[in-house]
Amino acid sequence: MAKIDEIKEILNTLRIAMSIGFGILVIVIGSLIKRYDSGIADSIFWSGVLFSFCLLVFIVLIIRKISFKTKEIKDL
Repeated sequence: MAKIDEIKEILNTLRIAMSIGFGILVIVIGSLIKRYDSGIADSIFWSGVLFSFCLLVFIVLIIRKISFKTKEIKDL
């Protein structure tokens, strides 16, 4: 497999991971809003908030990796 094909495959995988991450983030935040509106701010709520922030960091790292790989293709 050529180097450019390998990088393109990695990019596609990262894009899929980013899409899945955004989907999970939307579901978690929707559930958190539902719990907040119900007045339930228990440990599950705060765990969800922490998980949301961790997921945001994960998504940002994926976006940075996508940017790096895109620049790497440009240099080839």
